[in-house]
Amino acid sequence: MKSIFLRSPAKINLCLKVLNKRPDGYHDLSTLFEKISLYDDLRFVLTSSGKIRIFCDHPSIPCGPKNLIYKAARMLQMDFGISQGVDIHLTKRIPVAAGLAGGSSNAASTLLGLNKLWHLHLPPKTLIAYAKRLGSDVPLFIYKYNFCIGTGRGDRIRKVRINKKLWHVIITPRLKVYSGEVFRAVKRKLTKRNDNANILTHELRKKDLRKVSQFLSNDLEAAIVRVHPQLRTIKNNIQRISGLDVCFSGSGPSIFGLVPTRKKAQVIAEKLGRHYAYVVVVRTL
Repeated sequence: MKSIFLRSPAKINLCLKVLNKRPDGYHDLSTLFEKISLYDDLRFVLTSSGKIRIFCDHPSIPCGPKNLIYKAARMLQMDFGISQGVDIHLTKRIPVAAGLAGGSSNAASTLLGLNKLWHLHLPPKTLIAYAKRLGSDVPLFIYKYNFCIGTGRGDRIRKVRINKKLWHVIITPRLKVYSGEVFRAVKRKLTKRNDNANILTHELRKKDLRKVSQFLSNDLEAAIVRVHPQLRTIKNNIQRISGLDVCFSGSGPSIFGLVPTRKKAQVIAEKLGRHYAYVVVVRTL
C-alpha cells in the first residue's frame, strides 16, 4: 500500500455543560457529540524523502509544524523510527475555527491513516492516547461512534446508542472563534453537575424531535458572545428567519438547528442562504 484516502467528518455538540475548572487549567465538560456528514478529504502518499509535507490551498491552513496533521504524523514518525516520509493532501470543506472540530478530525484521520500506511498495527487504546496528546476533541474521531458522550476535557468518550439519523441546518458566520479565548472568557463558577447529556439522549431515543430541540444547549454561549458580541444578533436573526431553536456548536461560531426532514432543511437553508454566505444541510453519519 503506497497511498490511502480517508474522509474526515465534522461534529456538533447537541448539548455542552461546563463544569468545574481543573488544576491543569482546562474545564471539565459533559457533552453529547454527534458526527455529521460534512467532511474534509485527506490523501496520504508514501515517499522516500523522510519528510512530512502537507498540501492544502485553503488560505487559513498552515502547512507546516503548527498544523495538527503535521504534529500527529511527526509523533508517530519519531516514536516508531519511521524513515519513510508522507505527502498529505488536504481538501478543506469544514470551516476553520468554527466549533465543528475540523482540525481535530484531521489529526485523528492522520493517526488512523498512518497507522495503516506505515504498518504500525497500533490498537485503538494506543491511538486514543496519542489523540489525547493532540487535543481534547481528537479522541472522538478515533472511535467509530456517531453519537457519544464526552466527559473530562471532552476526551473521555462513551458510546450512546441512538437509532436515529438527524437532519440539521448549519450556519457559520465569517468569524474565527478559538476555543482558548472562549474558555478564558468564562466568568461564572461552574461547579453544579448536571445530567443534560443523558437527558437529551433519553429524549432522542423517544424520537420526539420537537422536544429534543428544546434541550439543545451550550454553556459556552455567554462566553462566545462576550468575545464576539455580534454573534448574539446573528443567532437571534437566524432563529427568527428559520423558526428553529438554534444552538452554538462547541466554542462557536457555527450555529445549528434540528429539522425533521431533509426537504424542510433545504427550504430553511435556502432562506438563510439569502442572508449568510455559509449555510449547509447535514445529517448524522
